[in-house]
Amino acid sequence: MRPLTHLRHVDLAVPDYDKQLDFYSGVWGLTKVAEDSGISFLAAEGSPEQYVVRLRRAEEKRLDLVSYGAASAADVDTLAERLLAGGVQLISRPGTVDTPGGGYGFRFFDVDGRTIEVSADVEVRQHRRIEEKESIPVKLSHVVLNSPDLNRTREWYERHLGFALSDTLSSPHMGEVMHFMRISNQHHSMALAKGPHTALHHISFEMRGLDEYMRGSGRVMRAGFRKIWGPGRHLAGDNTFTYFLDPHGNTVEYTTELENLDEDTWHPHVYDFSRPEVTDQWGTANPMNELVAKESFNDPDRGVFVAPPV
Repeated sequence: MRPLTHLRHVDLAVPDYDKQLDFYSGVWGLTKVAEDSGISFLAAEGSPEQYVVRLRRAEEKRLDLVSYGAASAADVDTLAERLLAGGVQLISRPGTVDTPGGGYGFRFFDVDGRTIEVSADVEVRQHRRIEEKESIPVKLSHVVLNSPDLNRTREWYERHLGFALSDTLSSPHMGEVMHFMRISNQHHSMALAKGPHTALHHISFEMRGLDEYMRGSGRVMRAGFRKIWGPGRHLAGDNTFTYFLDPHGNTVEYTTELENLDEDTWHPHVYDFSRPEVTDQWGTANPMNELVAKESFNDPDRGVFVAPPV
């Protein structure tokens, strides 16, 4: 049995907190549900998660943590003991989670020094069905992380957290550049990208459907935020994509129709991403090139960081 059930939220630290909050709670379409002394919690209206993004005012930009769900408190305890036995450094032991919705969980460092949180028994947020033509995120779709040692990071997540490989992007000149990793039949909840340093690659938000995805992409473009790549449709995962930069240079994506797999029969592919139809089946996106790729390398996360309790 897998220890993780789904992706809960991604937490960011930013120097210009007000500008970042205006972006996510305004043009991007999330809802601020709580705020306290330089920390805000932002929910997706269609998601039962208490929040999908947390913003924290800080002197230095960084990825504070990535949070995943577990099925029960017993599963949280079992995972914590398994990680300890495997030599993983815990930041906290399992206990009460003091964020909106509460719950029971703990934090630890992954192999690249990121803070990861796993929790269970978080109170479900009252959410609603997103209506036709309502171009706001339904939920958090997935997160992509940059790693300077792609396969070391992949093997760590497989061994310690039960992730499975769905597909790989590779090229004749660069070798393997991205692994798509799953914890359910969703093609990926996380992907790992080959980068020059440890950093956030992008955060992806699922829209109701193609029309809402296009309307949302257009709204962000009209608001003057920089579009990096898209609109298009990837081959790996078969999902649509439009990538933008938030005010602090983090890449954020609108997506829809991410593939659900038959895990009993699925075999991972290795796709040559130098072929245009691999990066974009439709052929509508601007070409993937080094300049586009470098935007998502992001700024280095400077060393490991223990997020303060909030």
